[in-house]
Amino acid sequence: MLKEHATIFRRLAIFGDLCIIAGSFFLGYFFRNKIQDIYPLEVYIGLLPVLLLSWGSLLYFFGMHKPLRIRRLGELLLIIFKAAGFSFIIFATYVYIFKLHYISRAFIMFVFIFAALLISFEKIALMIFFRKLRRRGFNFRQILIIGTGQRAQHFISLVHSHSEWGLRIVGIVDDDPAKVGKTVSGHKVLGTFKDVPNIVHGNVVDEVVFVVPRSWLNKIEGLMHFCESEGLKVNVAVDIFKLKFSRAKQTDLAGFPLLSFESTPEKLGHLLIKRLLDMIISTAGLIILSPLFLVIPLIIKATSPGPVFFRQQRSGLNGRRFNLYKFRTMTKDAEAKLSELLQYNEMNGPAFKMENDPRLTKIGGFLRKFSLDELPQLWNVFRGDMSLVGPRPPIPKEVEKYDNWQRRRLSMRPGITCLWQANGRNRINDFSEWAKLDLEYIDNWSLGLDFKIIFKTVPAVLFAHGAK
Repeated sequence: MLKEHATIFRRLAIFGDLCIIAGSFFLGYFFRNKIQDIYPLEVYIGLLPVLLLSWGSLLYFFGMHKPLRIRRLGELLLIIFKAAGFSFIIFATYVYIFKLHYISRAFIMFVFIFAALLISFEKIALMIFFRKLRRRGFNFRQILIIGTGQRAQHFISLVHSHSEWGLRIVGIVDDDPAKVGKTVSGHKVLGTFKDVPNIVHGNVVDEVVFVVPRSWLNKIEGLMHFCESEGLKVNVAVDIFKLKFSRAKQTDLAGFPLLSFESTPEKLGHLLIKRLLDMIISTAGLIILSPLFLVIPLIIKATSPGPVFFRQQRSGLNGRRFNLYKFRTMTKDAEAKLSELLQYNEMNGPAFKMENDPRLTKIGGFLRKFSLDELPQLWNVFRGDMSLVGPRPPIPKEVEKYDNWQRRRLSMRPGITCLWQANGRNRINDFSEWAKLDLEYIDNWSLGLDFKIIFKTVPAVLFAHGAK
């Protein structure tokens, strides 16, 4: 369940340490050369692989790349000190054996001092960062546990004893109504199997963990299909189920075997690249488009009374709520008038769309036609509430009306544009068709598909294809 996440972050940590060591090598050469001219860098560069291999291997051997968030500062500094000391011995021995007498001793000293200091600063900064995230309630996975037996209690104790896993237990579910309301291993039994949909809809749940007896296999299959339809990641400590489109993967937590059934993309490296691209592109967009952020508010203020920005609560990844920002395109009392216009809704299903909406301001229609009202969502992308590409974020009240299979569109971070916008925008009048396009995106997601959608969205926006 978390093994894949730990692997990719450990690799990133190793890569980061090697980059710091390489940087220290060049800094050491620069400072030594400033004091007194030494041999050219081309002569010294052959030592870089030795430095990287010795430092990198020793940091890994002494346990530097285990989870940082529960480590003590003294333990980290001791590992760095030991790695520096042994690496210095290896490096000096290499220089002596191969009779590299031209290598400046001051250069070696500078390199090791810079490497030790910079790696120390890096680890301390990461430790503080992760701890602050935890204190603010971020970086946790919310899990619902099905089962209250001894194996389930053992699993709960594992979660309690490994805070670095970042798991937070929402509650427990059991098939026995008599256990509802009781406490098992410090967590309340929230309900029975029939209550699971309400529990999931009423709480933020990222994953469901089934730790049940084999005799319950027939009982939990319906819950498995429910979780699959909503896009929830499922972990099962029992035999394999043949689900419709979820992918099964065996994983374990400290030797505790689990089978994961995933109906959303699990390409962690690609998802990390997607997030990095979101941050880079949204930052560039906010800077490049800053003149529009000055002009559009002036036009909005000049043409209608009310605030410049429209802020509305939306449902994001697995139901997380956030405030979405747009340039205001409607009158300031638009929300209050919505109930009067529901009879004119042109969208079949739990979403509202109306051509010639009377609530639009003079400039509002133009802003919507060319999607200029969406520009402030670049800030949502930068914050991590949204992505550049993904299912459009719905209003929580709309989500309450979803069929179970439609809720699976919440299983991926929402975006500014999606297949719906790239394939006709407002020409689609059936919410089920809209949802099917979102699920098609989720089931076939790749970085290439994201770029394809972006390239298709640009002309759709510039030429107002399908806009109303």
